[in-house]
Amino acid sequence: DWTVPTATQHTAGQDENSSDWIGIGGGCVDAGCTVGDETLIQTGTEQDVSGGQASYSAWWELVPAPSISISMTVSPGDHMHASIAELIPDSDVWTITLQDVTQNESFSQTVPYPSTHLTAEWIEETPLILGTNAGFAALPDLTSPVFDHATVNGRPANLNEIGRASCRERV
Repeated sequence: DWTVPTATQHTAGQDENSSDWIGIGGGCVDAGCTVGDETLIQTGTEQDVSGGQASYSAWWELVPAPSISISMTVSPGDHMHASIAELIPDSDVWTITLQDVTQNESFSQTVPYPSTHLTAEWIEETPLILGTNAGFAALPDLTSPVFDHATVNGRPANLNEIGRASCRERV
């Protein structure tokens, strides 16, 4: 679960983007983070600022494919609940669920996806800008997303903060 942060302009005249999401895969496989997990199935919200105006949306993604928008009303302060669960252990068939508890809206999609099953993540980040060598987006000012009620394999997760608001656990 997380609270959709309020996004406000950090630098006048600059487009700024952020994302809060959960995922299976994509993290560091070893303690020194010298080996990364190339698989990543994820869902979350985006908080962007363009022309001084904030916009909010929901999405899901199977890396390396582009993200897919979810038709959902997302507003700052909304309580989001997300789940990514394998239907049968080691089947590589996943159900992605995203609920906006505040707006009483939900989305669910079942997809095949080969995963290493090595890491789980809870992240607030600035996404990559699509395009050749575009790099990371500028980050707007954000309130805290307050990730909570995290579980891995049905047990409470032992979240470790990395950076501002991302949390990861090896599974």
